[in-house]
Amino acid sequence: MPTVIPYIPNYITVHLGAPSAPAENVTVPFTDYVKNVASSEIYPTWSESALRANILAITSFALNRVYTEFYRSRGYPFDITSSTAYDQNFVNGRSFFQPISDIVDEIFDSYVRRAGVVEPLAAKFCNGTTVTCDGLSQWGSEYLAREGYDSVDILRHYYGDDIEIVSNAPKEDPTPSYPGTPLKVGSTGPEVVVVQAELNRIAQNYPAIPKVAADGIYGEATENAVREFQQVFGLAADGIVGRETWYQLVRIYVGVTRLAELNSEGQRFYGINWQYPEALQVGSRGVDVEHLQYMLSIISQFVDTVPPLAVDGIYGQATRQAVLGFQEYAGLPQTGTVGRATWDAIYDQFAGIENTVLRSEVNFPENNGSGEAHDFAESSRFLQYPAGGLQPGSQD
Repeated sequence: MPTVIPYIPNYITVHLGAPSAPAENVTVPFTDYVKNVASSEIYPTWSESALRANILAITSFALNRVYTEFYRSRGYPFDITSSTAYDQNFVNGRSFFQPISDIVDEIFDSYVRRAGVVEPLAAKFCNGTTVTCDGLSQWGSEYLAREGYDSVDILRHYYGDDIEIVSNAPKEDPTPSYPGTPLKVGSTGPEVVVVQAELNRIAQNYPAIPKVAADGIYGEATENAVREFQQVFGLAADGIVGRETWYQLVRIYVGVTRLAELNSEGQRFYGINWQYPEALQVGSRGVDVEHLQYMLSIISQFVDTVPPLAVDGIYGQATRQAVLGFQEYAGLPQTGTVGRATWDAIYDQFAGIENTVLRSEVNFPENNGSGEAHDFAESSRFLQYPAGGLQPGSQD
């Protein structure tokens, strides 16, 4: 399965004011943007670990704005603003402090994310003296550095232990996510998967929108779901995903998943192999348990003996009870352990539901139910698949 990560844009366009204010837009190299904000926000005399932590937070926040197309999806011709009420403090034309510039040159292609998710963290921060917030305290980071905290320790102190650092992310010119031509009945490919996955997640909040199989094939079911989405959000209901519908999908998807917020739901990419893994039992953890829980969660909507189940990758008592309920339903020995016979029976039941009930109200990612290993991306934009993938410093 290819690794999917955001890229570092070679340049970024900054609006010199609040989003709707009449102000100039300036396009600058991304490294210069980070140096500018860091030189405007923090002091070059601070400890190196505090400088690194703040620079990583600044970089991650800016990348989140680019990744989610936060302003572009709203029709603005820029990526971020200079207003601290909305974004970060950018002072057009200012000089950079050398200690800050040196660190940015070293780590500008690194950013913060939560483990197991894709999007750069919307790493909110404030000065910690005149203004406090739920994110990083700039002065607090310096105090922690003086106590011996390194940059990662500082970031985890403020953002939680589940963050990680992605290093050596790929660099490229920024490109819009819209594929360039409308998607309609007969279209196929990854862009169609993106539309289908976005529709399915949005449908959790707007149940009038029917769910569809995320199979990359733009058929009648996808057309109907698009048309309903367009009706819900006041667009011309033609069932075609042109530029306006594409970016409305992006905007609503980012909103319902909170991808542009510190408390994001998190965007996940799954490589699902439906073949039998090693035996699973209480105490098992990992992606195979997630796949088991996912299938059981679907089945629980239709089989009374299987209780609803959260997908957390931990085989605890709740998962055991769901397995026991399925084994009772299927006439299998009630062991609470998933061996080959139980796995195959669960998959057969799951695949039958997936193939015959494509519009059920299921609050989980859709998949193609092919029985083969496949990649599933629930994405606000179709990201690049860099050859290098994640580099040392990441924890995938």
